[in-house]
Amino acid sequence: MQASQTTVDPAEIAKFEAMAAEWWDPDGKFKPLHMLNPCRLDYITAQIAAQFGRDLSAETPFKGLRILDIGCGGGLLSEPMARLGADVVGADAAEGNLPVARIHAEQSGLVIDYRHTTAEDMAAAGEQFDAVLNMEVVEHVADPLGFLTASQQLLKPGGLLLCSTINRNPKSYAVAILGAEVIMRWLPRGTHEWSKFITPDELFTLLEEAGVTPVDRKGFVFNPLTWSWSISSRDLSVNYVTSSTKSA
Repeated sequence: MQASQTTVDPAEIAKFEAMAAEWWDPDGKFKPLHMLNPCRLDYITAQIAAQFGRDLSAETPFKGLRILDIGCGGGLLSEPMARLGADVVGADAAEGNLPVARIHAEQSGLVIDYRHTTAEDMAAAGEQFDAVLNMEVVEHVADPLGFLTASQQLLKPGGLLLCSTINRNPKSYAVAILGAEVIMRWLPRGTHEWSKFITPDELFTLLEEAGVTPVDRKGFVFNPLTWSWSISSRDLSVNYVTSSTKSA
Protein backbone atom coordinates (compact mmCIF):
# COMPACT_ATOMS: atom_id res chain seq x y z
CA MET A 1 0.00 0.00 0.00
CA GLN A 2 1.34 3.43 -0.93
CA ALA A 3 1.52 5.65 2.12
CA SER A 4 0.01 9.12 2.10
CA GLN A 5 2.49 11.97 2.21
CA THR A 6 -0.04 14.53 3.43
CA THR A 7 2.07 15.57 6.42
CA VAL A 8 4.84 16.97 4.19
CA ASP A 9 4.58 20.73 3.70
CA PRO A 10 6.42 21.67 0.47
CA ALA A 11 6.93 25.28 1.57
CA GLU A 12 8.63 24.15 4.78
CA ILE A 13 10.86 21.73 2.85
CA ALA A 14 11.95 24.53 0.51
CA LYS A 15 13.00 26.71 3.47
CA PHE A 16 15.43 24.13 4.79
CA GLU A 17 16.77 23.06 1.42
CA ALA A 18 17.72 26.69 0.80
CA MET A 19 19.88 26.59 3.93
CA ALA A 20 21.28 23.06 3.47
CA ALA A 21 24.92 23.98 2.87
CA GLU A 22 25.12 25.77 6.22
CA TRP A 23 24.15 22.84 8.47
CA TRP A 24 27.63 22.38 9.94
CA ASP A 25 28.56 26.06 10.23
CA PRO A 26 28.24 26.88 13.97
CA ASP A 27 27.98 30.58 13.13
CA GLY A 28 25.62 30.19 10.17
CA LYS A 29 21.86 29.98 9.81
CA PHE A 30 21.69 26.95 12.11
CA LYS A 31 23.60 28.62 14.94
CA PRO A 32 20.59 28.25 17.32
CA LEU A 33 20.61 24.46 16.81
CA HIS A 34 24.37 24.22 17.35
CA MET A 35 23.95 26.14 20.61
CA LEU A 36 21.01 23.98 21.69
CA ASN A 37 22.50 20.66 20.59
CA PRO A 38 24.49 19.78 23.76
CA CYS A 39 21.38 20.33 25.87
CA ARG A 40 19.24 18.25 23.48
CA LEU A 41 21.81 15.45 23.53
CA ASP A 42 21.92 15.40 27.33
CA TYR A 43 18.17 14.81 27.41
CA ILE A 44 18.08 12.32 24.53
CA THR A 45 20.92 10.15 25.79
CA ALA A 46 19.58 10.10 29.35
CA GLN A 47 16.10 9.05 28.21
CA ILE A 48 17.35 6.33 25.88
CA ALA A 49 19.75 5.00 28.51
CA ALA A 50 16.97 4.86 31.10
CA GLN A 51 14.49 3.19 28.73
CA PHE A 52 16.88 0.47 27.59
CA GLY A 53 19.03 0.06 30.70
CA ARG A 54 22.23 1.35 29.10
CA ASP A 55 25.33 2.67 30.89
CA LEU A 56 26.37 5.97 29.32
CA SER A 57 29.90 5.56 30.67
CA ALA A 58 30.40 2.56 28.36
CA GLU A 59 32.33 3.07 25.13
CA THR A 60 29.34 2.37 22.87
CA PRO A 61 26.30 2.34 25.18
CA PHE A 62 23.73 2.30 22.37
CA LYS A 63 25.22 -0.69 20.54
CA GLY A 64 22.43 -2.94 19.27
CA LEU A 65 19.82 -0.17 19.25
CA ARG A 66 18.28 0.97 15.98
CA ILE A 67 17.52 4.70 16.05
CA LEU A 68 15.65 6.86 13.54
CA ASP A 69 16.38 10.58 13.32
CA ILE A 70 13.37 11.88 11.38
CA GLY A 71 13.90 15.32 9.88
CA CYS A 72 17.62 14.74 10.31
CA GLY A 73 18.80 17.80 8.38
CA GLY A 74 22.58 17.81 8.20
CA GLY A 75 22.95 15.11 10.86
CA LEU A 76 23.52 17.13 14.03
CA LEU A 77 21.80 14.41 16.08
CA SER A 78 22.41 11.40 13.82
CA GLU A 79 26.18 11.63 14.20
CA PRO A 80 26.28 11.61 18.03
CA MET A 81 23.88 8.63 18.07
CA ALA A 82 26.20 6.75 15.69
CA ARG A 83 29.23 7.58 17.85
CA LEU A 84 27.40 6.05 20.81
CA GLY A 85 27.14 2.79 18.87
CA ALA A 86 23.59 2.92 17.53
CA ASP A 87 22.54 1.73 14.10
CA VAL A 88 21.24 5.08 12.78
CA VAL A 89 18.87 5.95 9.97
CA GLY A 90 18.62 9.65 9.20
CA ALA A 91 15.55 10.55 7.15
CA ASP A 92 14.57 13.89 5.66
CA ALA A 93 11.91 15.02 3.20
CA ALA A 94 14.26 17.81 2.07
CA GLU A 95 16.53 16.02 -0.39
CA GLY A 96 19.01 18.90 -0.50
CA ASN A 97 20.03 18.27 3.13
CA LEU A 98 21.26 14.74 2.52
CA PRO A 99 24.43 15.25 0.45
CA VAL A 100 25.70 17.58 3.20
CA ALA A 101 24.86 14.98 5.86
CA ARG A 102 26.47 12.11 3.92
CA ILE A 103 29.70 13.99 3.22
CA HIS A 104 30.08 15.13 6.83
CA ALA A 105 29.46 11.61 8.16
CA GLU A 106 32.03 10.18 5.76
CA GLN A 107 34.56 12.82 6.79
CA SER A 108 33.85 11.92 10.43
CA GLY A 109 34.37 8.21 9.82
CA LEU A 110 30.74 7.35 10.64
CA VAL A 111 28.35 4.96 8.90
CA ILE A 112 24.84 6.44 8.83
CA ASP A 113 21.99 5.37 6.55
CA TYR A 114 20.69 8.71 5.22
CA ARG A 115 17.47 8.54 3.21
CA HIS A 116 15.27 10.96 1.29
CA THR A 117 11.92 9.72 2.56
CA THR A 118 9.01 10.44 4.90
CA ALA A 119 7.84 8.92 8.16
CA GLU A 120 4.68 7.74 6.42
CA ASP A 121 6.54 5.87 3.68
CA MET A 122 8.93 4.26 6.15
CA ALA A 123 5.99 3.13 8.29
CA ALA A 124 4.22 1.71 5.23
CA ALA A 125 7.39 -0.23 4.41
CA GLY A 126 7.31 -1.83 7.86
CA GLU A 127 10.48 -0.22 9.23
CA GLN A 128 10.92 -0.61 13.01
CA PHE A 129 13.16 1.22 15.48
CA ASP A 130 13.95 1.11 19.18
CA ALA A 131 13.86 4.91 19.37
CA VAL A 132 12.61 7.69 17.10
CA LEU A 133 14.04 11.20 17.41
CA ASN A 134 11.45 13.69 16.28
CA MET A 135 13.19 16.95 17.15
CA GLU A 136 12.02 20.38 15.97
CA VAL A 137 9.98 18.83 13.17
CA VAL A 138 6.34 18.65 14.26
CA GLU A 139 5.88 22.43 13.98
CA HIS A 140 6.84 22.23 10.30
CA VAL A 141 4.44 19.51 9.09
CA ALA A 142 1.01 19.91 7.56
CA ASP A 143 -0.68 17.28 9.78
CA PRO A 144 0.91 16.88 13.24
CA LEU A 145 -1.34 13.98 14.28
CA GLY A 146 -0.68 12.08 11.07
CA PHE A 147 3.05 12.65 11.44
CA LEU A 148 3.11 11.51 15.08
CA THR A 149 0.99 8.47 14.22
CA ALA A 150 3.51 7.45 11.57
CA SER A 151 6.29 7.98 14.13
CA GLN A 152 4.48 5.67 16.55
CA GLN A 153 4.10 3.02 13.85
CA LEU A 154 7.86 3.12 13.32
CA LEU A 155 8.50 2.14 16.95
CA LYS A 156 9.03 -1.39 18.14
CA PRO A 157 6.91 -2.42 21.14
CA GLY A 158 8.59 -0.90 24.18
CA GLY A 159 10.17 1.76 21.98
CA LEU A 160 10.81 5.41 22.82
CA LEU A 161 9.62 8.51 20.96
CA LEU A 162 11.42 11.77 21.70
CA CYS A 163 9.68 14.87 20.38
CA SER A 164 10.65 18.51 20.82
CA THR A 165 9.00 21.65 19.52
CA ILE A 166 8.10 25.23 20.48
CA ASN A 167 5.29 26.35 22.77
CA ARG A 168 2.63 28.75 21.48
CA ASN A 169 2.27 31.87 23.61
CA PRO A 170 3.30 35.55 23.49
CA LYS A 171 6.74 34.76 24.95
CA SER A 172 7.52 32.16 22.26
CA TYR A 173 6.56 34.70 19.58
CA ALA A 174 8.88 37.26 21.14
CA VAL A 175 11.78 34.82 21.56
CA ALA A 176 11.56 32.37 18.66
CA ILE A 177 10.35 34.75 15.97
CA LEU A 178 11.08 38.36 16.90
CA GLY A 179 14.27 37.49 18.79
CA ALA A 180 15.78 34.72 16.66
CA GLU A 181 14.60 35.85 13.23
CA VAL A 182 14.24 39.65 13.41
CA ILE A 183 16.59 40.96 16.08
CA MET A 184 19.42 38.41 16.28
CA ARG A 185 18.96 37.24 12.66
CA TRP A 186 19.97 33.73 13.67
CA LEU A 187 17.37 32.36 11.27
CA PRO A 188 15.90 33.70 8.02
CA ARG A 189 12.58 35.48 8.47
CA GLY A 190 9.69 33.08 8.00
CA THR A 191 11.55 30.00 9.26
CA HIS A 192 8.82 29.53 11.88
CA GLU A 193 5.10 30.19 11.84
CA TRP A 194 3.77 31.02 15.30
CA SER A 195 0.35 29.56 14.46
CA LYS A 196 2.01 26.14 13.96
CA PHE A 197 3.56 26.12 17.42
CA ILE A 198 2.05 23.55 19.81
CA THR A 199 1.51 23.84 23.57
CA PRO A 200 2.78 21.02 25.81
CA ASP A 201 -0.78 19.98 26.70
CA GLU A 202 -1.75 19.92 23.03
CA LEU A 203 1.29 17.81 22.19
CA PHE A 204 0.57 15.36 25.01
CA THR A 205 -2.97 14.95 23.64
CA LEU A 206 -1.66 14.42 20.11
CA LEU A 207 0.87 11.86 21.32
CA GLU A 208 -1.82 9.91 23.16
CA GLU A 209 -4.08 10.02 20.09
CA ALA A 210 -1.15 8.78 18.01
CA GLY A 211 -0.84 5.69 20.22
CA VAL A 212 2.06 6.37 22.58
CA THR A 213 2.14 7.19 26.29
CA PRO A 214 3.81 10.49 27.26
CA VAL A 215 6.01 9.90 30.31
CA ASP A 216 8.09 13.08 30.60
CA ARG A 217 8.39 16.68 29.46
CA LYS A 218 11.08 19.25 30.09
CA GLY A 219 11.92 22.74 28.93
CA PHE A 220 15.01 23.91 27.09
CA VAL A 221 15.79 27.33 28.55
CA PHE A 222 18.20 29.89 27.10
CA ASN A 223 20.11 32.13 29.50
CA PRO A 224 21.22 35.33 27.70
CA LEU A 225 23.65 36.17 30.50
CA THR A 226 25.66 32.95 30.24
CA TRP A 227 24.73 32.51 26.55
CA SER A 228 23.88 28.87 27.20
CA TRP A 229 20.98 26.42 27.32
CA SER A 230 19.84 24.26 30.22
CA ILE A 231 17.12 21.68 30.91
CA SER A 232 14.28 22.82 33.16
CA SER A 233 11.57 20.80 34.88
CA ARG A 234 9.38 23.91 35.27
CA ASP A 235 9.96 26.32 32.40
CA LEU A 236 8.39 25.00 29.20
CA SER A 237 7.42 28.45 28.00
CA VAL A 238 9.37 28.40 24.72
CA ASN A 239 11.39 25.32 23.69
CA TYR A 240 10.44 21.98 25.23
CA VAL A 241 10.88 18.24 24.75
CA THR A 242 8.73 15.20 25.49
CA SER A 243 9.43 11.51 25.98
CA SER A 244 6.79 8.86 25.18
CA THR A 245 6.76 5.09 25.17
CA LYS A 246 4.97 2.47 23.09
CA SER A 247 3.34 -0.40 24.92
CA ALA A 248 5.33 -3.61 24.85
